[in-house]
Amino acid sequence: MEITVRGLWTLLHGMGFGALYLLACSGALVELYRFTTSSPPLGTAAGQERFLRIYLIAMVLLAWIAVLTGAYVIYPWYRAAPPLGTHDLSLFPQRLLQSSPATSGWHSLGMEWKEHVAWFAPISITMAAFIFIRYGRDLKNHRSLRAAVLTFTAASFVSAGIAGFFGAMINKYAPIQGGHTIQLSQGEKK
Repeated sequence: MEITVRGLWTLLHGMGFGALYLLACSGALVELYRFTTSSPPLGTAAGQERFLRIYLIAMVLLAWIAVLTGAYVIYPWYRAAPPLGTHDLSLFPQRLLQSSPATSGWHSLGMEWKEHVAWFAPISITMAAFIFIRYGRDLKNHRSLRAAVLTFTAASFVSAGIAGFFGAMINKYAPIQGGHTIQLSQGEKK
């Protein structure tokens, strides 16, 4: 069993930071709604609010790490230009996708989404976390502000989910390859 360094970075970016963010985001939506609309039993509000603050800060970090590793680690490998005369495009994912009409849409639509709109996920969850940290339980008294926090959290979830879908499909048709090989384990010798 082995994986390349670039494959490992892609795995960390998508399945590590991105998928974990999506799981956390679904929980945040439920907790933000519950926390800002219901009355807690006496004595538990402060602990729940502290937990939710830490949870949202962790989500902000996950979202930014996912987007920044995608933009500054994975994306340059994706965009790498092949030398003149290269016929095997397997190490040049963008050019590989563009080389066939059957896969060119994954670049023109999918990667364009990931390049631009995926940034909305960390920006919007940062806003939601900031507002929650600032207002906390008092969000219950600010209906429009509470609605904005829930809407931006949901928008963050949707934009990250679509970016994750496109990332998985792009990686299926034109995976990021190359770099040193990391040996994870050796099979049985026959």
